[in-house]
Amino acid sequence: MSGSNKDDNIFKTGGIFANRELVRVGHVPDLERVVGRDDEVSAIGQALGPATVGGPPESTIIYGKTGTGKSLVARCVSREAHFEAQANDISFQQAYVDCSDYQTDAKASREMARKLVASLDADIDVPRVGIGAADYRDITWDLLEEYNINSLVVILDEIDKLDDDELLRSLSRARESGKAEAHVGAICISNKIEYRERLSERIDSSLQENELVFDPYDTGQLRAILENRTDAFEPDVLEPDVIPKVAALSAKEHGDARKAIDTLYEAGRLAEKQGMETVTVSHVDDAVQQAEVNRFEKLVRGTTPHVKYILRTLALLTVDNPAQEAFRTHQIYTLYVTVAEQAGADPLSEDRVYRLLKEQSFLGVTESNHTGGGQGEGSYLEHRLLRDPDVVIQAIDGSATGGDP
Repeated sequence: MSGSNKDDNIFKTGGIFANRELVRVGHVPDLERVVGRDDEVSAIGQALGPATVGGPPESTIIYGKTGTGKSLVARCVSREAHFEAQANDISFQQAYVDCSDYQTDAKASREMARKLVASLDADIDVPRVGIGAADYRDITWDLLEEYNINSLVVILDEIDKLDDDELLRSLSRARESGKAEAHVGAICISNKIEYRERLSERIDSSLQENELVFDPYDTGQLRAILENRTDAFEPDVLEPDVIPKVAALSAKEHGDARKAIDTLYEAGRLAEKQGMETVTVSHVDDAVQQAEVNRFEKLVRGTTPHVKYILRTLALLTVDNPAQEAFRTHQIYTLYVTVAEQAGADPLSEDRVYRLLKEQSFLGVTESNHTGGGQGEGSYLEHRLLRDPDVVIQAIDGSATGGDP
């Protein structure tokens, strides 16, 4: 493209973002950017404090809903503990494992070893397959000895996704069993408050009595979090009402900071794509709508084409009949036949469509209720869509084409 003019630069990003990494989900900021979690930061700091002077870290279990800052605080404080230990001439290492991605003992143990290898810049190849979980852990124990590590803390995020508790058992007993000379601790993060009850008595007794619950953020905290990251944008790009709007919407959605940050980022992206010089409240509204479309598109991506035809049918009926809250199975089926045939598919039987509607009701996409008819009419089943019909239509269209909705 050497003959292109400068104005034809296909990589041009516009003037919205100054440092977009600050508003990307998954970014671990400096500790001073962590807002609204002072008590939790202090509690985890106290648990890791002994390890920064050569003692044993206290294993901790953290509970809380998605987006309440559990992973963020754990990773930020562990990173700060590493620097504090360095200043004290102590070798402290950490390894982060997302158990939603590595759900078996072997995979999680392998990821722990890989993260430690990367942190130490060790010249060791961790095989992807061919050895067992205990062998992967032996790699970790050998590294701790070879590099004279005083303490290791392993962050097990979404630990409830692990298929057993063998890794946690091994970590909690590493020094006692002679596997490692280093002090080894764990920070266990779960969305499920009942996780502790699932642990075997032996492991439960070996864990320290450190439990933290992260409450959802309120509007003020969310606003402070977002304001703390405004330098992700160029000066004067954000209109004054943008952050209050995002904070209020996110507080209404169970105080999820992750969604708040993502909404602000998506609003900026929309303004950037439109070639705008400012991010407005309308961009926030569009970003929220797009986020709903993306979530629903992900939900229906693995379903059969006929489920999509049925949901599209119910969405079309909802749009065309705004005064009608629910629709009979036969009414849905009649339009479904047309939708399926237009897509080049042979329609299913009415009974099969009825059963698929009931399945979607179980998944929380629709709601199905028996309704009493008039005299001589008996009862019948009505169905209503529990999602915005425009969102459903956009998501299904995007899922069908394989592109962005």
